Amino acid sequence: MPFEKAARLTALPPYLFKEIDRLKAEVAAKGVDVINLGVGDPDQPTPSFIIKALQEAAEKPEHHQYPSYSGMGSFRKSAAAWCKKRFGLTLDPATEIVTLIGSKEGIAHFPLAFLNQGDMALIPTPAYPVYHSGTLFAGGRSHFMPLVKENGFLPDLNAIPADVAREAKIMFLNYPNNPTGATADAAFFEKVVAFAKQYNIIVAHDAAYSEMGFDGYRPISFLESKGAKDIGIEFHSLSKSFNMTGWRLGFAIGNAEILDGLGQVKANIDSGAFNAVQEAGIAALESDQSSITAMQKLYEERRDVLTEGLREAGLDVEPLKATFYVWCHTPKGMKSAEFTSLLLEKAGIVTTPGNGFGAPGEGYVRFALTVDKPRLQEAVARIKKLGI
Repeated sequence: MPFEKAARLTALPPYLFKEIDRLKAEVAAKGVDVINLGVGDPDQPTPSFIIKALQEAAEKPEHHQYPSYSGMGSFRKSAAAWCKKRFGLTLDPATEIVTLIGSKEGIAHFPLAFLNQGDMALIPTPAYPVYHSGTLFAGGRSHFMPLVKENGFLPDLNAIPADVAREAKIMFLNYPNNPTGATADAAFFEKVVAFAKQYNIIVAHDAAYSEMGFDGYRPISFLESKGAKDIGIEFHSLSKSFNMTGWRLGFAIGNAEILDGLGQVKANIDSGAFNAVQEAGIAALESDQSSITAMQKLYEERRDVLTEGLREAGLDVEPLKATFYVWCHTPKGMKSAEFTSLLLEKAGIVTTPGNGFGAPGEGYVRFALTVDKPRLQEAVARIKKLGI
């Protein structure tokens, strides 16, 4: 019997990674040895000391009851201390930090707190799809800010029409950036703060890749900028930093009033992150961070193998100093989907078409550095055989 889905679902674009999984399964079913450089899911195990902390915490009966929607006080204190040490931020754990069931959950729910039907959000493109889908679920409208090479893959604030800026309630940003790998400096963030204050816009900065900087580069926090906490919220994730993607743990920091709105939504939707997982998160945040240093070195080596190999194969690759994504131009005259299909069908390599993240991503594909060096070397060898 047919059931009609809600209009909010029919308005959504197809979820990019679901389609990639389907195509990958089709090729693998033919017996092809598939190298998956599509979805950005770390292949390394969670550090053993974090696993041990979870095991010990899971034995505590008090953790088997409902957790607080805003998170354990001890976890929020650890997050505040980590932010102080890492970025120099001074945060009140009680009012300026909220625990999340992964940063994606917080980002998706955030528009529900501040967008009414028809309200506008400023969304970068190409971008992680949840900024747009979260806006749609809240009944909002998206005005897309193109990220192009000529502007360093930063949105051109001057290109946003004044009438759109006056309507906008939220601006989403993400640096280091997925999918382009671009980074933002303090000067850009200062311009964002001034723009947001001029038009009374909340800035929601996704900092999921803050710890994935290479060659000594240390990504900054948006909230380090003067006045940013007056209008801003920043989302942090333990997924990429500590190889904890399946654990679903993150936190939001920033303006207390803005966080209170997110907290109200969460109180009515979820029951908070499992306390034992938060205990493990404390172990991660309070560690010596050597696991992060090791992770950075690992991805630096993988980056060098893949980027050098792709260039040897005749492809144009954007420089990468943060994230574990390589943003690669397609061969001349070839569309993103066409090149992605070629790599999958002729070389058994899964990549992500750039236009799947938004129209300005046309002409690019994204490679994720989520397999070991021998597999990357094999991927490069297969691409070279294509004779591009």
